[in-house]
Amino acid sequence: MIKLILAALVATLLSSLSSADDLELSIKNDYRDRLAAMFQDFHRNPELSTVEFKTAKKLADALRRSGFTVTENVGGTGVVALLKNGPGPLVMMRGDMDGLPLKEKSGLAYASNAMQKDPLSGRQVPVMHACGHDVHITSLIGTAKQMAERLDQWSGTLMLIGQPAEERLMGARGMMDDNLWQRFGKPDYALAFHVSAGLPAGLVNVQEGAPFAGADTVDIIIHGVGAHGASPHSGKDPVLLGSQIVVALQTLVARELPPRQPGVVTVGSFHSGTKHNIISDRAHLQLTVRNTDIATRDTLLAGIERIALNLGRAAGLPDDKLPQVIVSAESTPPTVNNDQLVRRLKKVWVAALGSDNVVSLSSQSMGAEDFPYFTTDPEIASVYFSVGGSSAEDLSAAKEGGPAIPSHHSPLFKIEPQPAVISGVHATVSALFDLMPVN
Repeated sequence: MIKLILAALVATLLSSLSSADDLELSIKNDYRDRLAAMFQDFHRNPELSTVEFKTAKKLADALRRSGFTVTENVGGTGVVALLKNGPGPLVMMRGDMDGLPLKEKSGLAYASNAMQKDPLSGRQVPVMHACGHDVHITSLIGTAKQMAERLDQWSGTLMLIGQPAEERLMGARGMMDDNLWQRFGKPDYALAFHVSAGLPAGLVNVQEGAPFAGADTVDIIIHGVGAHGASPHSGKDPVLLGSQIVVALQTLVARELPPRQPGVVTVGSFHSGTKHNIISDRAHLQLTVRNTDIATRDTLLAGIERIALNLGRAAGLPDDKLPQVIVSAESTPPTVNNDQLVRRLKKVWVAALGSDNVVSLSSQSMGAEDFPYFTTDPEIASVYFSVGGSSAEDLSAAKEGGPAIPSHHSPLFKIEPQPAVISGVHATVSALFDLMPVN
């Protein structure tokens, strides 16, 4: 009897290892035969936020070819693909698809030369994938194929989302405003990943807590009283008042947040005046405000308004001329992972990819994402992870004093697509198998 049990365990283990090897080989072959060309096509032909018409069509067509039921134009150019495979949970995987208004200078053979009319400015501008969204949607297509060809290894409903306008923090909200969950079902779990320059290509990084910050775009309009530069006493100088506000805002993080509580208040733009000897009657400050929890967000936004209004009063402005603080709709809450789900999937990824290929590194930036619009209200157990995208050679050269790894949103940005896409698909499929086991 013991021999029979041991034989059964060995057979199960060998079968599992064979299945894992088969999955990895299948993904590599798919990249060679199909995904590499798709990635290069997406990279050469990026589109700006809200006008990703051709990108969405290509993505929708590819998902249909894998057998998914696809709905287009959700919340604008959004794509929703469903594959029902028996009873079980509904699991969502998202890939964002928009590019950025930048002229690519990466030197890649397949670099973008695309031009597009910017829906914000109305001007023709260069466009590139400077944040790796081409990796994300290529991986989504690869995931669709693997899941459709392995229906015996999972049970439930898989939802793949091609999301527009992540760069403007409005695409996820637009899809939710278009009744996403009411139309297609509310997921039991939600996943997303981001390729990361600066991490070794193919490495999977997943962390508990908040991998991405919340972000608010804030404008402060300062009303002054115009005057001659030689007669400052006859006006109210908005440049001086704006300067006092900029300096005072720095106390919010330094003196109103606990020392270990992260927060950022950056004044990225200060515009006022037209000539040396004219005191303007208006100044405009543009801010980005970052946080990792809602309480911090509330503290920072309330502090910004308090400082602006009361410094206006101190300058002697009447109530109807006090500074205006405007929080833009282009804002997002922090991306907060479900810690229990992180621990669960990390074990899955260590088993599938190897312990050397899975890490938990805390983010050193306060970059933001609009993914939490899918997962915060109502709350959905979710994990947002990262996949490395820089070659070992580039990382080694940078460490030894060579060219630095170009950051995201740089015209020099580039990714090693093969290991990034393969690991993105492998990690996603492995996670989906665990979340949607066969009953």
